[in-house]
Amino acid sequence: MTRTPAAEVYRPLRMLPIDLGVGLLALAALLAALLLRGSVEGQTQQFSSDQVPLRFRYPSSFVEVGTLDAPLLAVENPLTVSPFKTALVVENRELDATTPPALEELVNRRIDDRTALTGYHFLASGPTTVAGAPAFLIEYAHVIQPIDEPRRASMPVVVRNREYVVLVEGQSYYFTLAAPEDEFARASRQFDGVIASVQF
Repeated sequence: MTRTPAAEVYRPLRMLPIDLGVGLLALAALLAALLLRGSVEGQTQQFSSDQVPLRFRYPSSFVEVGTLDAPLLAVENPLTVSPFKTALVVENRELDATTPPALEELVNRRIDDRTALTGYHFLASGPTTVAGAPAFLIEYAHVIQPIDEPRRASMPVVVRNREYVVLVEGQSYYFTLAAPEDEFARASRQFDGVIASVQF
């Protein structure tokens, strides 16, 4: 019969306060990191334009990017964990005052334009309002090849899109969110905040 020395039996009890202290310190650090992340992601900046009577707020972590056409705003989130970065684009078009198109016609044109995208798949659409103005929400997905260079490995990315087509006083506005499928839920919540802040 072997006996365990008393010092070995009581050692874990003696270390318990230290273990608890380390665990509580790690938990406090994790909570501080989550609070910091939430405060950074919650920060926004104001967009306004001299060209059109439009104001809204968008995440301050997004950075401006150049595009071939000239939208009112084109920004992307550089922290997106994907070769394709979450993007927010806001465009406007001045409508013909003599024969202005109906909102449904603008939506149909937009959907027709998007069908040219690789792997385009229509998901949903429906009427809504943005800042009290009549609008239409379109949701669709498509596939892109973000790094299209010879001998450079890059998997295609499924991109989900939410787009609001808004008709206001002779102007049409297009608010578009494009995000990788894995990031879409979080990006969509941010986009809801953008749309809620719109003022014409």
